[in-house]
Amino acid sequence: MAQLKEHRHPAGEGLTTTEAPFIEEAKSNGQLYIEQPYELYSEQNHQAWRDLYHRMVPLWDQYANDQFKQGISALCLDPNQVPRLSDVNKFLAPLTGFSAKAVSGYVPAFLFFDCIRQREFPTTITIRRYDKLDYLPEPDIFHDIAGHVPMHTDKRFADTLVRFGEVARTAAEIVQEIKGKREQTETLTSIMKAMARFFWFTIEFGLMKGKDGGVRAYGSGLLSSFGELQYSCTSPKAQRYPLQMEWVINQYFEIYHYQPLYFVAEDFEHVFEQVDLLEKWLKEGKLSNVQPGEPAINRHDLKSFLNASI
Repeated sequence: MAQLKEHRHPAGEGLTTTEAPFIEEAKSNGQLYIEQPYELYSEQNHQAWRDLYHRMVPLWDQYANDQFKQGISALCLDPNQVPRLSDVNKFLAPLTGFSAKAVSGYVPAFLFFDCIRQREFPTTITIRRYDKLDYLPEPDIFHDIAGHVPMHTDKRFADTLVRFGEVARTAAEIVQEIKGKREQTETLTSIMKAMARFFWFTIEFGLMKGKDGGVRAYGSGLLSSFGELQYSCTSPKAQRYPLQMEWVINQYFEIYHYQPLYFVAEDFEHVFEQVDLLEKWLKEGKLSNVQPGEPAINRHDLKSFLNASI
């Protein structure tokens, strides 16, 4: 792995989302996979982590699913400073074989899914600005480590992520066999919308029935959001529907506000079964003509599937 020169940027300059010279330099050099330059985190970066973490604890106690809470405990995260990925992996890898893998920015769709197939989770190392703690439309290290990774400590959930990566490989195989560029692009665009919507409404913003008759969050976007976690579970304004494949793959989503609706799984077995059904529908062609609309599929994501080595 190529690495940036050490200490090119002065310690304490910060690794703040959209404001980190280290990240900009990595991108300009074409480096996607990087090392975490821990010495660059500023005190304000650590303060942002500290405040984000401490204010989430009571919400996790009330609205997070049990596997997530067990995962938080298993990772031994330091609530007072940005975690070192090496420390996270020390606790994570022995449990499920997963590891957090530092990246400089957006990972094209197929590459992302292929990483999780290999039990490597692409992880953002920057953290949101201290004066913008409430919402960030792009991922940061708090979203990735405190939102996603605790669920990766659960063996069945980790295995399901691997299966999702396998579904992506199946999709790449199918579209690469299609003759005709236009049909290939249209089919792939539809398949990718379906997969993105499924991932969004389960892994990112999924809810699950609780033992007390309420709902609990298992989606990372909810588990890392101070405002939306409680909203998703309790607000009368939020629409909550049973998790059904035909609804999920045809439902568009937007990222710049709280979700107007959520899908509620019966339990984790229900979620796991849906991933198998997703692949079945993919092979049957049921993902090739889903409802148009968000999310938009960019050319880099399309190329990642069309040029995938499988």
